[in-house]
Amino acid sequence: MIRNLLLAALLALTPCAYAGDAVKQPGIGDVPPPIAMKDRKGNAVDLDALKGKVVVVTFWASWCGPCRRELPMLGHVQKLVGREHLEVIAINMKESREDYLSVLRANKDLDLTFVHDIRGVVTDRYGVTALPNMFIIGQDGLIVRTHRGYSEAVLESFARELIALLPEEALQGRAPPRSP
Repeated sequence: MIRNLLLAALLALTPCAYAGDAVKQPGIGDVPPPIAMKDRKGNAVDLDALKGKVVVVTFWASWCGPCRRELPMLGHVQKLVGREHLEVIAINMKESREDYLSVLRANKDLDLTFVHDIRGVVTDRYGVTALPNMFIIGQDGLIVRTHRGYSEAVLESFARELIALLPEEALQGRAPPRSP
């Protein structure tokens, strides 16, 4: 019984697997692949236009429990920092419109830039094979950090990494991000 509970707990913290064609993921120092899609409001998502901001690009799916826990945390960070200095782009990976919209309805208060990658074009460009999969892009437009999977330790290190990347004026009068 305890063994089964322990296995379930470990599985809850590991990346959700995805069986797709393996493409090398961009790494630290690389220019991220373009997104070139529209968000849920119909606005073009253009990474070049976001230079000067820290950008978090995360890939998620409705069936991925860790992803569903990560989205509210990212929404909290986006709300604390604001869009002047930070843009969080949450890309849904290859799911039906119904599944995508179900998660959006359940998270209607999150102010994230949601993108529905139904055909997996962007997902494949980024070489995503496990979820959640996050890329943090610095103000210069280059990838500065990557994260695969989910754990409380990763969330804490993510918060520290993000604080280090943001300009001082983005942090004035704001509490450090923490998980909700």
